[in-house]
Amino acid sequence: MSAHSIKAARRFECEASSIFGDKSSRHGYAGRMSATTKFCNACGHAVEIRIPEGDHRSRHLCPSCGHIQYFNPRVIAGVIAEWQGKVLMCKRAIQPRLGYWTFPAGFLELGETSAAGAARETLEEAEAEIVDPQLLAVISVPHVSQIYLIHRAQLRAAHHAPTPESSETRLMDESEIPWDNIAFPTVWQGLKFYFADRNKGRWDIHSLDLHWPLRADKKLASS
Repeated sequence: MSAHSIKAARRFECEASSIFGDKSSRHGYAGRMSATTKFCNACGHAVEIRIPEGDHRSRHLCPSCGHIQYFNPRVIAGVIAEWQGKVLMCKRAIQPRLGYWTFPAGFLELGETSAAGAARETLEEAEAEIVDPQLLAVISVPHVSQIYLIHRAQLRAAHHAPTPESSETRLMDESEIPWDNIAFPTVWQGLKFYFADRNKGRWDIHSLDLHWPLRADKKLASS
């Protein structure tokens, strides 16, 4: 484990409260979201939190109409897009992590494939188009109930530009990546997977669970 990776892991952990909220919460944002749900989204009656018959978890159950509200993980689609050996990076113009760097990524919309979502996010965040996106990594972040589907692709053309979501967009080679100013651990890890595979000349599909708090000896790839 390199000193750089240990430093990065500790920095991400120190910034946890601004990214993910109180790390003592078992389910992070998802837990807080479900805790604030008071009424049935089918009939409007006050819900009760109890274990439905035949289930094994506490759910938001409506005693009036019997409707059960489920809270499931959210899926983020992203892409590391390359043009002539350099990858597209975006400097965030919005919170969270304003001013930090990422590759295009965002929440998947209803009815979208992960590849289509990655392409849409690239257009929305950088005015760029990708071709032939392929899955690179699946990263689960159970603390915030999120699953990242990170793709790799080629840009259709060299064009890219700032947008309301990105104050700056740049094509960077590996040596130019601002490793100390990456927005999220998932982005940091996805880039590490990408460059490691590209350098060895073979693409794999990676799987990783990022638990909280991060452990530098277990969770981040070596530089």
